[in-house]
Amino acid sequence: TQDVAITATCIRVPVMRAHAESINLEFADDISEKDALDALSKFPGVSIIDDRDKNRFPTPLDATTRDDVYVGRVRRDISRNDAKGLELFVCGDQIKKGAALNAVQIAELLVK
Repeated sequence: TQDVAITATCIRVPVMRAHAESINLEFADDISEKDALDALSKFPGVSIIDDRDKNRFPTPLDATTRDDVYVGRVRRDISRNDAKGLELFVCGDQIKKGAALNAVQIAELLVK
């Protein structure tokens, strides 16, 4: 039906200890893929892997045993009729970034 707006991401990877998420973001104002990548690249603890020409995007293997969260596959949400939605794919080590490292980083911020 024409009433249903759909976007999809399908990625198949064997996962031992890192996790991955397909995230749909909605913004109050228009945002481009480039602006989003520029902003994300400035955050500490975020690494960008987004190379469409080489079909290179983050995988759980990239994130395994690493502190950073890896972001890629940043693209316009084609289910929307405006420029306020983006899709992106994120991978992070569920042991380090998902639990222990986050606790340490939060404690460090509280001490400052």
